Amino acid sequence: QVQLVESGGGLVQAGGSLRLSCAASGRTFSTYTMGWFRQAPGKEREFVAGISRSGGTYYADSVKGRFTISRDNAKNTVYLQMNSLKPEDTAVYYCAASSMVGVPTAPPRYPYWGQGTQVTVSS
Repeated sequence: QVQLVESGGGLVQAGGSLRLSCAASGRTFSTYTMGWFRQAPGKEREFVAGISRSGGTYYADSVKGRFTISRDNAKNTVYLQMNSLKPEDTAVYYCAASSMVGVPTAPPRYPYWGQGTQVTVSS
C-alpha cells in the first residue's frame, strides 16, 4: 500500500507556472505507475499525465506541450510542471498510483489517491 500527499497548488495568473509535487510513502514507489488527474467543479475527474515505472510518459491532449511529468525514485516523489497555464486548467489536482503496466488513463485503474491540491488560474 502507498500513501500520497500532494503540494504546490495555488493561485496563478494565466500564462504563469506552477509545480506540483506528490510525496509517496513506502519502499516500493519505483514499482508504481504514477498519474496526475484533475477535477473541476461539476465535471468528472480526468487524466492529465502519467509516468510508468520505466519512465515512459503520456499526456492528455489538452496539456501536451505545456505540462511535464517527472519522477524521482530516490525521493519517492512525482512532479507535475505546469507552464502556460490557462483558466480552464483550474481544478483540484490529484496524484494517484497504479500497479498496472504502462500508463492507464482511467481513474478506476488507480487504487491509491492523494487528497488533492487546488490550482486556480485567473484570467
